[in-house]
Amino acid sequence: MTWQRTGSILTLLITLGTTVMTGTAAAGTPTPTVGTALDRAAHPLRTVEPGGDTRDLRALDRMIGGAEVVGLGEATHSSHDFFALKDRVFRHLVEEKGFRTFALEAPWSTGLRLNDYVLYGKGEPRRIFREEFQRDYLWWNNTEYLRLIEWMRAYNVHHPADPVRFMGDDIAWTGPELYDAVKDYVAGAHPELSARIAGLYRGLRPTVATGPYIERYLNTPYAERKEMADRTGEALELLRRQAPGPDREAYDWALRDASAIDRTARQYAFDFEDPAQLGAAMRYRDEMMAANVVWWQRHTGTKVLLSAHNNHVGYVPDDPAHYPKVQGAFLRDSLGTDYVSVGLTFDHGSFNATGQDDDVIRRWTPGPAGPGSNERTLDRVRLRDYVLDLRSVGSPAHEWLRQARPTRSIGTAYPDGPNDTALARSYDILVHLHRVEAARLRDR
Repeated sequence: MTWQRTGSILTLLITLGTTVMTGTAAAGTPTPTVGTALDRAAHPLRTVEPGGDTRDLRALDRMIGGAEVVGLGEATHSSHDFFALKDRVFRHLVEEKGFRTFALEAPWSTGLRLNDYVLYGKGEPRRIFREEFQRDYLWWNNTEYLRLIEWMRAYNVHHPADPVRFMGDDIAWTGPELYDAVKDYVAGAHPELSARIAGLYRGLRPTVATGPYIERYLNTPYAERKEMADRTGEALELLRRQAPGPDREAYDWALRDASAIDRTARQYAFDFEDPAQLGAAMRYRDEMMAANVVWWQRHTGTKVLLSAHNNHVGYVPDDPAHYPKVQGAFLRDSLGTDYVSVGLTFDHGSFNATGQDDDVIRRWTPGPAGPGSNERTLDRVRLRDYVLDLRSVGSPAHEWLRQARPTRSIGTAYPDGPNDTALARSYDILVHLHRVEAARLRDR
């Protein structure tokens, strides 16, 4: 196609360091290349590490503007630099722009446990990490996020009247404490329904750890998983039909807990052997993650920094067959310009991931980005690490950024990707890092 050929030519020009000149201007001024346009638009990033001077983040402040929710992505699920940058950016946004919630691609009930710690000092974060961050979520059991959680707790000790909060927006697991909370609420407010709720939740309340529970659920026959979702849906609807009573806050939270239980069950109520059903399951997950973030933002009235993979914070899925619509697109539907998406890219470095056919965690170290990739051109900008407002970059980079080309998008297993991504169609803002290193996973 024509645009692909044009994109390849532009990339080649940048790679070779060629400057295209015009012969028509009286002053003989050079025509900008993609590289020079990116150079002009890039704002330097001093460091990814939290603490110290944050004046270099003022450009990011202007790009974010008045957004209520900012999605900050990652190109791998386990690189120190991505996690450290999120810590640094969140602290800055708390201090300078009034953000008060850090949201993570982690289960809703996990988020509530960690929120109890950052708000009230309840529990021990290392134990919560160890118990909650298993299987699909083991990547969050790292020293970088532990440092962030401890900073949040320390902040709240000094600012008890205006605290920061933690939330999890994902749905693959709902802890036993939420089942207990729903049953306790019903026993106090609607005791006549207690036996019915207990029957509907029969066999669903976890009695094993997070990882084994998820594994067991995935291996449950499809018909049984559908029946489980029917029961959780009936329990939720039964609660909805009840009058709120004098304690509206308790009623609202009981509904949220019952909704979390139902969403977990519905996440598994798809036939994963059917490619179309698998795509529908992934779409449902992203839709519910977005719904959780929107509910939290509106209920608490706080500005939210959302941490997730690039593919979840962006607007266009990396792999439409498996991810028909992603969280960022749902958030834009709900919040409009009150949602801003920030993608992260890197040229080379290391990360943790399993193999594609095993559960062995390895440290992977790919070399520099390949020819024709987005990262190859991005890494030739004069700055080592930088922030770029994709909405205002001048030509011809503006057009170049809207063309899809290979881009690293690495999940929990490797090799993975690259996927064809048009950066300016997927994100509002981009942070490019020259080099990253693997995150520091904690003992599990």
